[in-house]
Amino acid sequence: MNKLYIIKIGGNVLDDEKSLGKFLNDFASIQSPKILIHGGGKIATAIGDKLGIESKYVDGRRITDKPTRDLVTMVYGGLINKQITAHLQFLHCNAIGVTGADGNLIKAVKREVGKIDYGFVGDIAPENINSSFLYFLLKQNVVPVFAPLTHAQGEMLNTNADTIASVLAIALSKHFDTRLIFCFEKPGVLRNISDENSVITNLNQALYNKLLSEGALHDGILPKLENAFSAIRSGVKEVLIGSHTHLLTNTGYTTQGTLITLQ
Repeated sequence: MNKLYIIKIGGNVLDDEKSLGKFLNDFASIQSPKILIHGGGKIATAIGDKLGIESKYVDGRRITDKPTRDLVTMVYGGLINKQITAHLQFLHCNAIGVTGADGNLIKAVKREVGKIDYGFVGDIAPENINSSFLYFLLKQNVVPVFAPLTHAQGEMLNTNADTIASVLAIALSKHFDTRLIFCFEKPGVLRNISDENSVITNLNQALYNKLLSEGALHDGILPKLENAFSAIRSGVKEVLIGSHTHLLTNTGYTTQGTLITLQ
């Protein structure tokens, strides 16, 4: 099987033009089939503030009411997605910017209202991925760049970018030898959030469970780790979490960061 690199970029990297430029240069240099998924929450919040659209969060998760849904559709699917796509084209990487609605690539289910009404938020599973169309695009040397948006019943839905990356990796693992990489500003999963030299280089399920029970992991990394272990349990070859500055080479990626394994 061919290798496929599914790479998610987020955090402060998107806010820094120089950091993003270096990352995109590294990403474009990868010779294997590849997919990029980006976030952009801080940019959406900043633009929302200028437009008078207040950002609301519960347990760190954005509440997507209708004005916010319209905002993130414009910012994620428009501004950020097309800026990244244009930069990749400049680097001779034949990128195509997409949301889950384009080509019915990711059909979602609107999250049901429970104790919290998250609004226009989409939940997805591997069977929701139009993997045959994605496989066709990748075989044509087209590089999909996903905004964190999906669709259901004619509505655009805000969807977690880490989850999209994980579910894409699971769905495409039947076609490719899939590597999932989460890039952000930290050098990996840290034992001590204030010490960047405390990277856990190998994190398996048993150690993860132990650290969870001890409350040793920062809350912010937990959703990423849940998505990482979900991918590994579902056939994805490897998952790596680390810094955008050291992760990529022209042959793929280094082992710097945290390698996620089952055993």
